[in-house]
Amino acid sequence: MSTLTGKTAIITGGARGQGEAHARRFVAEGAQVVIGDILDAEGNALADELGDAAVFAHLDVASEQAWAEAVQIARSSFGDPTVLVNNAGIVRHASLLDEELTHWQRVIDINLTGCWLGIRAVAAAMPAGGSIINISSNAGIIGYAGVGAYVASKWGLRGLTKAAALELGPSGIRVNSVHPGVVDTPMLKFDPSSSRVFDGQPIARAGQPEEIANVVRFLASDESSYMTGAELTVDGGMVVGSVPPSARAGAS
Repeated sequence: MSTLTGKTAIITGGARGQGEAHARRFVAEGAQVVIGDILDAEGNALADELGDAAVFAHLDVASEQAWAEAVQIARSSFGDPTVLVNNAGIVRHASLLDEELTHWQRVIDINLTGCWLGIRAVAAAMPAGGSIINISSNAGIIGYAGVGAYVASKWGLRGLTKAAALELGPSGIRVNSVHPGVVDTPMLKFDPSSSRVFDGQPIARAGQPEEIANVVRFLASDESSYMTGAELTVDGGMVVGSVPPSARAGAS
């Protein structure tokens, strides 16, 4: 039996990038998946490709009504949701002094408030044994300049995860966070194969979406049944520190 057989998952931002990788891995492991996204064409195409185990739901995570509809789609298609992957997110590059309030608020609305709305909507329909997985970032572990709204949202999601783990644990629902580093997806604004951003990183490359999906699959499965409130960094060791130049591959 596959590790996610019998699971029904709602995955936000599921039409492409990391979310697409999660959806593909979940279906391959036996789950039924609601692909939530605002990218209707890509989301419907992916659901069609994945077959009867997947459906698409137009889901703006900042909308309470959209969340209610996504939960209803899950229930009518597959049954009560047993897994939620809060994966949808955006990033905006701007200094704190140059950032505009409307742009700041949009990042917070999607990356943090949207996750809270999802937890609230889905947990009310989720049976004991359910798993909520919040995709934060290693920007929720350390700080980065020039993306202050993103950093604030991801630190906030890290804290929200722990609060939710405490509140939902007595109901048998686990809540954990995953903290990727640089992942090779459409959100990336540079060519990772030619970037020096990985100089000194223990695993000196960008991650692949499938590598994040492996960890998310584990947290969705019963294999992680004694884990809640945990934070798993999947970033090639970026937050650990920098390998000194003399110890790097090719150093003389």
